[in-house]
Amino acid sequence: MSEEIFDIVNERDEAIGQAARREVHARGLWHRAVHVLVFNARGEVFLQKRSLKKDIAVGKWDSSASGHLDSGEDYDACAVREVREEIGLHLTQPPSRLFKINPSLETGWEFCWIYRCENEGPFALHPDEIETGAWFAPAAVTKWVNAQPQDFASAFVLIWGIYLTQKRKDP
Repeated sequence: MSEEIFDIVNERDEAIGQAARREVHARGLWHRAVHVLVFNARGEVFLQKRSLKKDIAVGKWDSSASGHLDSGEDYDACAVREVREEIGLHLTQPPSRLFKINPSLETGWEFCWIYRCENEGPFALHPDEIETGAWFAPAAVTKWVNAQPQDFASAFVLIWGIYLTQKRKDP
């Protein structure tokens, strides 16, 4: 399989070039990704434990689905693709956009759009991407992240904190 090619972006999230995944990560170049939080009717969030085959955040707990945009792909299309590839969820439209995060060390220098959708599962987890997954009450996730942030991908810790702040602002 050929290596993925990502768009390299500037501070305005505009594509200024392309590079292979390995080069983008090795050089800390700004690029794009999505994270999708899937909730069920009980308000629980589905989290995945990343596969031991991953090159980043190996074996860490993370968003329901996440991934890089391919060169030329837009955020919404990537969100739909990633939930299909990682957890087998086939969406007929993009999930709801929650917020966007600027590149930082925690995100691996990615601009990230964070999405939310609702689904009851069960999910078909991609074995090369995900070791396991489970539903968690948001309060339990918050307690766990606060007590043991090392159990989670650094981007998820950042995303969860922003998600909680945004949720508190909603009427």
